[in-house]
Amino acid sequence: MLIKRLLILFITALLLSSCTKENKEIITFSSWGSATEVKVISKIIRDFEAENPQIKINFEHIPQNYFQKLHLLFASNQAPDVIFINNLYLPFYADYLIETDDLIYKNDYFPESLKSMSRNGKLYAVPRDISNLVLYRNLNLTTAAPQNFAELKSIVSEIKPFGISNERDVYFMLPYMSIFNENIYNAPRTIAFYRDLENNGAPSASLVGSSTMAQMFLKGQIGYYMSGRWMYPKISEKAQFKWDIITFPGIVPLDCSGWAVSKSTKHPQAAKKFVQYLSSKKSIRYFNSTGLIVPARIDVAGEIDNKIFLEAIKKSKALEINKDFKKQADKLNKKLFN
Repeated sequence: MLIKRLLILFITALLLSSCTKENKEIITFSSWGSATEVKVISKIIRDFEAENPQIKINFEHIPQNYFQKLHLLFASNQAPDVIFINNLYLPFYADYLIETDDLIYKNDYFPESLKSMSRNGKLYAVPRDISNLVLYRNLNLTTAAPQNFAELKSIVSEIKPFGISNERDVYFMLPYMSIFNENIYNAPRTIAFYRDLENNGAPSASLVGSSTMAQMFLKGQIGYYMSGRWMYPKISEKAQFKWDIITFPGIVPLDCSGWAVSKSTKHPQAAKKFVQYLSSKKSIRYFNSTGLIVPARIDVAGEIDNKIFLEAIKKSKALEINKDFKKQADKLNKKLFN
């Protein structure tokens, strides 16, 4: 009799377990990211599932060719429910995303971050982080902090072996385009200046060879290295000389990444709930702990270890992005840098 009762209880438990699994709302979530970021994301997912046992998150990490693969997923009607996206690609997907204005308190965010993730005044992704450009300065080569473009040109031409980095990518030309009041569709003065920079303070392609600008800076060869927050942990760890960070003497582009919800999701409320959790103060603090991002949330950004990145935000402006922007940038990159 006891064995029979135990068997009934066991079968009942199995059935309840099966029902519980079947009743869970399953949310797919796609993102790129380094091993450090994936570790943080996995932690946040575990915490979210513990607090929301009725929701299961299937994390799809796509470390390479992210947007090409995302495009295929949308084309085959297999779009993730929650999508990590950036402002450069937002115009391509905005029509397939749910508006997210109601998911956040906008005063918690830097206005330019909200602008970068919006289309026609409507927010389509909740901002996670801000990317902008600053100047990492080798204090062994220069202690000057140029206040305008004329000073920058004069100073970098005097620093040896090289005054400033000149990445082979249009993105790093955008601050100069702002100075010349040009854009990627028409930038003759910027292009002429950038090409001539190799004769006035920046290394030529032949001298760079297979090295990167970051490597040359870390070897002590470049006075000002233009890059973003994402390089801060590496430079902090590897640099064997005194260095600091200053803002670029002009307007720099402000990029943004964040989380969006697909219109095709079968679980919109669960997906929105997960985005709210990802963008909560608690979760953003986890991301901030990596040292890789400048949080878009004002109440967490104040906790970063180098406040110069906050000063840089004051000199940043959200890029005016349309569907043709990425195509034109790629075209210009090919033309200028092959």
